[in-house]
Amino acid sequence: MEKKSAGILLWVRDLAVAAVASVLIITFLYQPVRVEGTSMLPRLEDRDRLFINKFVYHFTAIDRGDVVVFHYPRDPEKSYIKRIIALPGDRFRVEHGRVFVNGKLVPEPYVPPEYRDNRSVDETILPPDNYFVMGDHRSISSDSRDFGPVDRALIYGKAIFVYWPTRDAGVIR
Repeated sequence: MEKKSAGILLWVRDLAVAAVASVLIITFLYQPVRVEGTSMLPRLEDRDRLFINKFVYHFTAIDRGDVVVFHYPRDPEKSYIKRIIALPGDRFRVEHGRVFVNGKLVPEPYVPPEYRDNRSVDETILPPDNYFVMGDHRSISSDSRDFGPVDRALIYGKAIFVYWPTRDAGVIR
């Protein structure tokens, strides 16, 4: 009987350690999220499940092209997922759907031709700590063209890896 109770105690201990480790990882490092909507097609589909890294931006800069998760500026209870297009201090404009940063046309292989639109945004210089974000499905995306730049304080994670559905599993680029 002693062997059985010792085995149960070890099992409970291992389970408790795993639970604490899981809580710490989800709280401080990685968080699973679900995509709601189609503004990031073709890479991210409605109801895709992915991991975001909540820790990376404490040590590295946010880069142009990163897919980030942030609190929606008009309602911080909601979260959005979009791609970083322009960084603080960048001179930015959109001419008939073509993006220019610091006077140069930005190649956007992640936006298929059928998802482009003809919207324009007047040239602006992004203020400090502000980022211009856009969805990859430009013709339906609600993004910085609608609600303006996103303050750094609202960005809380970088999309890293799709894990569900398994046919879409992989690193997010």
